[in-house]
Amino acid sequence: MIILKGDGHETTEKKYKIIDAHCHIYPQKIAAKAVAAIGNFYDIKMSEDGTAASLIRAGESIGVEKYVVHSTATTVHQVRSINEYIYGEMQSHPEFIGFMTLHNEMTDEAIEEEVELALSRGMKGVKLHPDFQKFNIDDAENIYRVTAGKLPVLLHMGDKRYDFSSPERLRKMAEKYPEQTFIGAHFGGYSVWDKVECLKDLPNVYFDTSSSLWFLDKAKAADLIHRFGHERYFFGTD
Repeated sequence: MIILKGDGHETTEKKYKIIDAHCHIYPQKIAAKAVAAIGNFYDIKMSEDGTAASLIRAGESIGVEKYVVHSTATTVHQVRSINEYIYGEMQSHPEFIGFMTLHNEMTDEAIEEEVELALSRGMKGVKLHPDFQKFNIDDAENIYRVTAGKLPVLLHMGDKRYDFSSPERLRKMAEKYPEQTFIGAHFGGYSVWDKVECLKDLPNVYFDTSSSLWFLDKAKAADLIHRFGHERYFFGTD
């Protein structure tokens, strides 16, 4: 890591541990298809192939030491297999911190079973993508009731094409479940950053920097971090 010292000279001394807090990985047999689908959904060119090996290779090139890895279940029947896959990758790669997936159409009993299994395996959070999963953030209360105080919930946030993951919906849930820690991905509102102000005063809402700096003006990003508090932001690449 290159660090600019106070005297203006550069040093390669590594001062901080780098953790990438937002990473998607997929099994080799479906990785190419999954990555292509995401690229088409957002109309962007994808830079990696979606495999664990590709993630590690890219991360090592910039000094990343730990990776928060996850994937998203678009149907209920995918939940267990995805969680098994993420757990398996955690076993193979000790640098991986696994987040489980859930779906709001699961029964309370099924959610509780998956959460307890994930906790027993050392998984550290839940990843939800309301736009892919086709539910509103505030229609997943069955998940928040079970995970509150146990696992933070990382949410894809914002998309001007949809209303599933609007900052306003997250505010409602953060106020209703103050014991639940929420992490709003993409600075809290991918492509709708003008709406994230409603999340500023919520102490149980954090943010990550993933998939934003290509589109979000750097001055605006710096302004959000300074005003909301740097301690509320996780570095993430997506």
